[in-house]
Amino acid sequence: MGLTLVEKIISEHAGKTVHAGELVISKVDVTAVQDGTGPLTVQEFKKLGKQKLNNPERTILFIDHASPSPRKELSNTHMVLRDFHKQFGAVLSDTGAGVCHQRLVETFVNPGEILIGADSHTCTSGALGAFATGMGSTDIAVGMALGKTWLKVPATFKIVVKGKLKDGIYAKDLMLHLIGMIGADGATYKALEFTGDTIDNMTMSERFTLANMAVEAGAKCGLFIADEKTKAFLTERGRGDKFRQILPDSDAEYERIIEINAEDVPHTVSCPHTVDNTKRVEELKDIKVNQVYVGTCTNGRIEDLRVVAKILKDKKVNEDVRMLICPASKDVYKQALKEGLIDIFVDANASVLPPGCGPCVGVHAGILGDGEVCLATQNRNFQGRMGNTKGFIYLASPYVAAYTALRGYISAE
Repeated sequence: MGLTLVEKIISEHAGKTVHAGELVISKVDVTAVQDGTGPLTVQEFKKLGKQKLNNPERTILFIDHASPSPRKELSNTHMVLRDFHKQFGAVLSDTGAGVCHQRLVETFVNPGEILIGADSHTCTSGALGAFATGMGSTDIAVGMALGKTWLKVPATFKIVVKGKLKDGIYAKDLMLHLIGMIGADGATYKALEFTGDTIDNMTMSERFTLANMAVEAGAKCGLFIADEKTKAFLTERGRGDKFRQILPDSDAEYERIIEINAEDVPHTVSCPHTVDNTKRVEELKDIKVNQVYVGTCTNGRIEDLRVVAKILKDKKVNEDVRMLICPASKDVYKQALKEGLIDIFVDANASVLPPGCGPCVGVHAGILGDGEVCLATQNRNFQGRMGNTKGFIYLASPYVAAYTALRGYISAE
């Protein structure tokens, strides 16, 4: 019986051939925490009585969710991570460096590796051909101490996408379309293996978007075969020597195969308060918005900002809309500055935030008022997600976000 991509990667790290459903002890290459989950991880690590990290150079602490801190309590938790960095030699990605998931793909994760992170969207790095998954703080503490973790090998859904997406349709539309098809729990603890000529033709940025939102269908991870585009991305980031390609076997067994015709994917929006509550943009043309947010680990990359800037150039955001734009990392911010994108945003009356998670988790920088509506490029729209249970969050692509900001109503034109 052949192996899927996830089975091959875990087999390498477990030191034996493994199949879906098996419980294994696996080596870990990279561990990561952020400022929401990290302090508990530090506490649990210290309970283990270990005097050093298994691999400090690949143990990463990110301060990104409340960056910069809006409250003294959060500032104190940041101090916990900074002190741990100094005491144990873990890598610190501090305020302003960017969102953990963007930073991980930019700098830390390579094809064929295993990344575990105390954040559910750790699966973003699967676009590099790695097994990347979120876990609880205690599990991450053990991984930091021992360089190992336990896993149940997930079964795989093969997502085959063929054809060309229509103009103005992006990976975000495709992923929301898929989640609408199978449901928010439709792939619980499965691996999503993305393939097909549509996927082959996608940029790395679009692949990161798909991998990032795998967990929104309940999946354990989202995986892609590393190819020449992966190699070019790694080379650009100074890690070309880390490129390797792992292929699933031709006779690999998949629990389910889902085929999607790319030409059938419309401008798709997730409506409050679940990601699988999807509708076409034209069904929502009467929804007035108060805030538009472009950014996050899902759609805060330079390619996303270029899409928005092209639409906003020489125009003004609707006077009834607050538009917030947050680059996903310092490198994205610097590139946007070089290309003049920040000028376009400011001239359009949008507000540009420092690199980080921004208002996505409702800690700071854009909390909604009672009854307000936000259209965001983030990955979740749960009730209260942006800091107010009386707010309403719609999810869409940067393309839709830009037009919505101009019109004041949900729009793709």
